[in-house]
Amino acid sequence: MSHNVYYVGSAPLTFESIEQILTENMRLELKPEVVERIRNCRNYLDKKIEQQEGPLYGITTGFGSLCNKSISPDELSTLQENLVKSHACSVGEEVSPVIVRLMMLLKAHALSLGHSGVQVITVQRILDFFHNDILPIVYDRGSLGASGDLAPLANLFLPLIGVGDVYYKGQKRDAMGVLDEYAWKPVKLTSKEGLALLNGTQFMSANGVFALLRAFKLSRRADMIAAISLEAFDGLIDPFMDCLQQIRPHQGQIETGKFFRTLLEGSELITRKKEHIQDPYSFRCIPQVHGATKDAIRYVSSVLLTEINSVTDNPTIFPDEDRIISGGNFHGQPLAISFDFLAIALAELGNISERRVAQLIMGLRGLPEFLVASPGLNSGFMIPQYAAASMVSQNKMYCYPASSDSIVSSNGQEDHVSMGANAATKLFKIMDNLDHILAIELMNGAQGIEFRRPARTSPILEKFLKDYRKEVPFIKEDIVMYPEIHRTVAFLRRREV
Repeated sequence: MSHNVYYVGSAPLTFESIEQILTENMRLELKPEVVERIRNCRNYLDKKIEQQEGPLYGITTGFGSLCNKSISPDELSTLQENLVKSHACSVGEEVSPVIVRLMMLLKAHALSLGHSGVQVITVQRILDFFHNDILPIVYDRGSLGASGDLAPLANLFLPLIGVGDVYYKGQKRDAMGVLDEYAWKPVKLTSKEGLALLNGTQFMSANGVFALLRAFKLSRRADMIAAISLEAFDGLIDPFMDCLQQIRPHQGQIETGKFFRTLLEGSELITRKKEHIQDPYSFRCIPQVHGATKDAIRYVSSVLLTEINSVTDNPTIFPDEDRIISGGNFHGQPLAISFDFLAIALAELGNISERRVAQLIMGLRGLPEFLVASPGLNSGFMIPQYAAASMVSQNKMYCYPASSDSIVSSNGQEDHVSMGANAATKLFKIMDNLDHILAIELMNGAQGIEFRRPARTSPILEKFLKDYRKEVPFIKEDIVMYPEIHRTVAFLRRREV
C-alpha cells in the first residue's frame, strides 16, 4: 500500500489492510505482474477450449444438474450472461454498502490469483465500481453457501453486464445509465467468466470479515464494562491474578486477566478491604468466559483469513500444470461451522453480562435495590434487566447452528450445502443485541459506582465514566429509560476501548 492505493492480488489480505481500505477509502489497482497473471490464465483457457475434444464443466456445458448439456462454441458467451441473469435471485433486505464493497474487494482479490480464467477487464471493472462508489444492489437472502454464494453474487455482478440496479451518488440508478456516464461498455463475458463471478464464498466471507471487525471491538468493550461492574459490585481482584491464569494457560484467559489488571491499576475500590471472600461466577469467572470468546474469535479469524486469500470458484484452472479441475472449493462448510462457533462465543458475552446486571440490582453489598435511592416509589433499574434478559434469550435462538442444516438443490446434483450465508448474516442480529446488553450493563455499573463515592476506581475507568456522564446522567429518580439505553449504545459504538 502507498499513496492511498492498495494493489489487489500483490499480497495476502489481512484484517488490518481491509480496515484501512474501508476507512481510508483507498483506491484499488492492479500491478503489471498481477495483470499478467490474470491474462496468462485466460490465454491458457482459450487455447484449451480450442484443443479440448471432451466437455469442460461450466465452460462448454450447462451448470449444476445440466452439466451433461453441451454448449456450442458460438453460444459460450451467451451461456455466461444467461447464468448471471438467471441466478440473480437474492431477496430480503438490501445489503449494507460496506458489505457490498467488501464483496467486490474479496472477489477481485480471488480472481487476481490467476486460477479463474477471467479477462483483465472483468477484474478492472470491479475495481472501477469500487473506487467510484458504484454499489450494486444486493439482498441478504438466497444463498445456500454451497456452489458459493450464487444468488447474491449474481446480483452483485449484474451491473457489469449493464443489467440491474446500483446506488450511485446517493441515488438508486439503472446500471446501464451509470455505465453510459463513464462511457463504459458492458463487459462481454467470455467462456467460464460468469461461473467465476458467481461461484465463490465472497458474500459469506464479506459478512464474516465485517462481523469479526466488530467482534474484536465488542470483546474489549465487554472487558471494560465488566471491570466497571466489578468495581460497582465491590468485587475482588484475585481471580484476575496472572499466577492463576498461568496454571490453566489458555491464551484468551491470560489476556483477559492481564487486561483487567491494567484497567484496575490504581483503583481505590479494588484494593480496599473486603468483607466477602468470593464473588459470583459472573464476576469471578470473567477471565475464563471472556477469554474463551477471545480464543474463539482468534480461531474464526484464522479460518477466515485462509478463506479470503483462497480461490473459491469452480472449475479451477492450473496453467502451469496444464489442468482444469472441477472440485468443491466453493463449498462454505469451513465458514459455516466457524460462524456458528462465533455466534455462540459472542452470545456468551451477553449471557454473562446480563447475570452481572442481575447481581447489581439485587440490593447486595451495600447497593440499594434496583440501584435507586428510594426503591418502591422508584423502580430504578428493574426493567432494563428484563430487556437484557429478553435479548439474551433471543441470542440463544440465533445460536441454532445453521451449518447443521442442508437442503438438496439443483435436482440432486448439489446434494449437500453449507448454509454458510445464513450462519454469517445472523451474526449481526447477535451483535446488535450484544451492543444493547452491554449498554445496559454499563448503565447499571456506572450507576452502582456512584453509590461507592467518594471512593474512586482506577484512572482509566474514571476517565471513561467521566466521558460517559457527559452524555448519560446519574439517575436519581425514575425517568423514561429507553433514550438512555440508546444514548449508551451510541456512546459505546463511537468510543474505542
